[in-house]
Formats: sequence, structure tokens, C-alpha cells
Amino acid sequence: MASQFCGRDRMQPPQLLYARLRAMDPLAFEELLLESFERRGHTVVRNRRYTGDGGIDGQVVINGATWLIQAKRYASAIQPEHVVAFDTLCQSRRCRGLFIHTGRTGPQSRFSVSLSGAVRIISGRALLALLTGEPISDLTLAAGVEPVRSTPQIRKIR
Repeated sequence: MASQFCGRDRMQPPQLLYARLRAMDPLAFEELLLESFERRGHTVVRNRRYTGDGGIDGQVVINGATWLIQAKRYASAIQPEHVVAFDTLCQSRRCRGLFIHTGRTGPQSRFSVSLSGAVRIISGRALLALLTGEPISDLTLAAGVEPVRSTPQIRKIR
């Protein structure tokens, strides 16, 4: 499928490409993303197993920095709780993360990732660029090694 996205399917309408991605098996979608990073020359670390992966669908090394990957196939808006949970996971492992999805990114999700700076969201045109081999401006920005700012943890008092 990676060859198709980089070749004959490159010029198909985005809506058709998103529909194909959303219809994929979740594990095949994860593998497609990892293969797309490999095609760009990045080192990819695959999980040894797919169940019990702890919320990490793979890892990619970009300019010497390891990025955790979480892949989601959404038909509608992504859940902010999923983004926050992945952000927390990345911070606990002191890594950056790429939350890659096929849905819409709402303002709460964008705000969540802006707080810590640990996670970048790749979706829409950036996702299609990743899959078709086109330049990804957001990924280029993400490649810089920036310190991860910790966010204050809000605890509920019982």
C-alpha cells in the first residue's frame, strides 16, 4: 500500500485516500505509517507484539531523537482524552511523540498538545504528505530537539 500511495494513487482526491485509510485494519495502518517513515530514511523501531503495547504503536528516530508513535483511524474528531493520555505517556518516558490520525483535530486536542510541547499531531494534509513522500513542514519543525516542558498535573481532591 505504501508503494501505491507514493505511485499511482498519489494524485487521487484526498477524500478517497482518507476513506481507504479509515477502512484499513488498525495493524496494517500502523505498519503503513512505519513503512512511510522508513521510506524517508528514518530508523523505525517496531513493537515485538501488537497487544499490550502500552499505547505505543512504534518508534521513529528523526535526527537522532526517538519519537513515540500512536496511530488512530478516526472517522470524526479525535478524542482529547486520547491525546492527553499519549502526551502523559511521552512525558513519563521523556520522549517526544507523534499522534497520527485520520480524523479531525479539535481545539481541545490542539490546546492539550500545546501545553507540554511533547506531542505533535500529524493529520490531514501532513498525513497524506507522509504517505505520498511529499515534504512535511510540521515534521521538519518537529525534528528539532527541544526540551519537553512538563505540564502541571491537576489532581482532584476528594
